[in-house]
Amino acid sequence: MTKVFVAGVGFTKIAEHWDRGLDELMAEAALKALEDAGISSVNAIYVGNMLGEALQEQAHLGTLLAEDLGLVGVPAFRVEAAEASGAAAIYQGALDIASGKSETVLVVGGEKLSDGLGEEVSSALMMSGHQEYEGFIGADFYALNALLYRLYDKRYGAGGVAMFPVISHDHAVGVPHAQYPFKLTLEKVLSSPFIAEPLRRMEVSGIGDGAAAVVLIGERSAEKIKSPKTMLHISSSSDYITPFERENPLHFRALTMAVENVIREAKVERREINFIELHDASSIMAAISLESSGFAAPGEAGRLAEKGEFSLGGRIPCNTFGGLKARGHPVGATALYQVAEAHLQLTGRAGKNQVDSAKIGLVQSLGGVAATAFAILLRGV
Repeated sequence: MTKVFVAGVGFTKIAEHWDRGLDELMAEAALKALEDAGISSVNAIYVGNMLGEALQEQAHLGTLLAEDLGLVGVPAFRVEAAEASGAAAIYQGALDIASGKSETVLVVGGEKLSDGLGEEVSSALMMSGHQEYEGFIGADFYALNALLYRLYDKRYGAGGVAMFPVISHDHAVGVPHAQYPFKLTLEKVLSSPFIAEPLRRMEVSGIGDGAAAVVLIGERSAEKIKSPKTMLHISSSSDYITPFERENPLHFRALTMAVENVIREAKVERREINFIELHDASSIMAAISLESSGFAAPGEAGRLAEKGEFSLGGRIPCNTFGGLKARGHPVGATALYQVAEAHLQLTGRAGKNQVDSAKIGLVQSLGGVAATAFAILLRGV
């Protein structure tokens, strides 16, 4: 199979875009990515989106985007895998190129959460869980995370877990596309109200709108296109949707498998990875993700965070532009932002957030409470 490269990226600022539609945001990100790659046409389009039907009453987003971009006639599809929908779209785009079917693919992720009230958004996000079980008893994403947090605290002690939002906000300061580009103290996190005890308001991502895009190309195009490029490897796995039906709820087995597979495919070792873009939809998910993917021992992620191990100057920086918590989490677009940011790191275009001598980056994207997991490894070329 042919190798897959990222050749261009683009994204919008994450905010509450009251005056703009979902397709307009996606078109902006797509045009920026095409311009960054220096191309004007592609062989296929994949769109990652989770909540179009629920919040915009709009499906058929692939073809709608192709029309907006003046690319009518190009095969265009929407892909869904809960909050990991953007990663699923990248997965499909990469397979399209690796198979030899396409040589250039545009992958776009978009979500517009501000079109719904808070209760509507929360209800829509519950679709990533098991409706006949979790939904029936009103156990939303935050409730499940709170239960994991309680179990984690009982088993290991939760010291340091609340540092993950602090780190993400530190990294988001001055980032133009970040939704919350300001510092956040640990005291502020721990004094914020509970949303589902012991999970606090400042330990979870907010509601925002945004779109991000990447241009994927094959080896033949990589020889011709002059834009900075990174090589992409991607793997995915799945688990029981409800975390408390798993053998160990505090171990994200799907993420373990995805990371192991992508590392093996790319022929690298963990110690060679220079930074990680975590799926920190909550502080506890950030901690368990690092432990499940082998970058911290069980129960140790929070303590390492307190020591500065995951800060920009630390052993392995995480969420270098602010992560889901501070850069923002427009669900179906999130993985595209993560990959775009990793690409900027590896091509030396991360500005003040640049990780020194970054050569390999790892992106993690999760659907639901890690029921679906993607691991995406990018390497500078």
